[in-house]
Amino acid sequence: MMQWLAVALGGALGALARFGIVRLLTAWFGPAFPLGTLTVNVAGSLAAGLLYVRLVEQGATDGVLCALLIVGFLGAFTTFSAFSVETLRLLEDVGLGAAALNVALNLVLCLAACGLGLWIGRAYFA
Repeated sequence: MMQWLAVALGGALGALARFGIVRLLTAWFGPAFPLGTLTVNVAGSLAAGLLYVRLVEQGATDGVLCALLIVGFLGAFTTFSAFSVETLRLLEDVGLGAAALNVALNLVLCLAACGLGLWIGRAYFA
C-alpha cells in the first residue's frame, strides 16, 4: 500500500514541477518551440539514470523511495505524451523541419542525459 501512495504523491509533485517549468520557460522564450518539454525530458532522463544507479542497482531502498521518485515523480515529470502532441503541432504549424528537430533533440539529448546519469551514478555512488 505504501508504494501506491508513494507513486501517487510522486506523480502529483512531478506533474506540478513539469507544469511550472514548462510555463516558466514558455513565458521566458515564447511558445514557438516546446523548450519546456525538451528541458523536463532531458533533466528527467538525467535524474532517472542517477536514481536508477543509486536506488535500483545499489539496492539502496526497499522500493517505496523508488516508487516515489522514479515511477511517481519522474513518470509524471517527463512526458512523452506532451512531446507527441507538440511534435505533431510543430509538423502542422511550422513544418517537417521543426518537428524533426524536436524529435531528434528529445531522442539524442534524453538518451545522452540518461547515459550521463548512469555514468555519474556509477562513478560517484560506488
